[in-house]
Amino acid sequence: MAKILIVEDDKQLADMVRTSLLFDHHLVELVGDGEAASTHLRTCDYDLIVLDWGLPGKSGIEICKEFRSQGGRTPILMLTGKAEIADKETGLDSGADDYLAKPFNVRELTARVRALLRRPVGYTETTLTAGNLSLDPIKHRVHRDGQPVPLLPKEFALLEFMMRHPNQVFSPEALLNHVWPSDSEATAAALRTTMKRLRAKIDPDNKLIRTEHGVGYILEAS
Repeated sequence: MAKILIVEDDKQLADMVRTSLLFDHHLVELVGDGEAASTHLRTCDYDLIVLDWGLPGKSGIEICKEFRSQGGRTPILMLTGKAEIADKETGLDSGADDYLAKPFNVRELTARVRALLRRPVGYTETTLTAGNLSLDPIKHRVHRDGQPVPLLPKEFALLEFMMRHPNQVFSPEALLNHVWPSDSEATAAALRTTMKRLRAKIDPDNKLIRTEHGVGYILEAS
């Protein structure tokens, strides 16, 4: 599961893209203008940005350049009705990682999303493993000692994020930012409750996920 921001002012198209990405078990947020996109990118972390070129308030090109100039490294898939080679050069030169001309088949978009998500560290494996656990992000399944473990969506998302970033300590705020929607009212108490349920299902002996008191949580994997 990845946390994806869609920036698209065409509501019908945006809803179609959102539905397709939700079907692939991603956490998806949607904004419809350039200023809102800039605000989200300044305050939230995403694994991928699907960015329309032509937006009210601020263009996708402006957003892309601004984001890259501020050190943003998140992959960007740019959408546009402009299909000339010169336009593609402009989009890619502004900092986009890929370019998709409208109209497009949503299956092509989801394929490009998968390809872009494989580029960063941590998105290369088809199946993630840690200790006696295995997690298949495509089939949305978790096994412990070869036996299936049913997880609720937030439990799965939390486990997947930590398995993609083993041996790193994450504060409660960082986990909330990566796993819950940016406009969520979820608190550290909600995280503790989800973590408690998750541990009971996959780590009853507390050997895999460790609490660093006063700091956060770490999934230890060799």
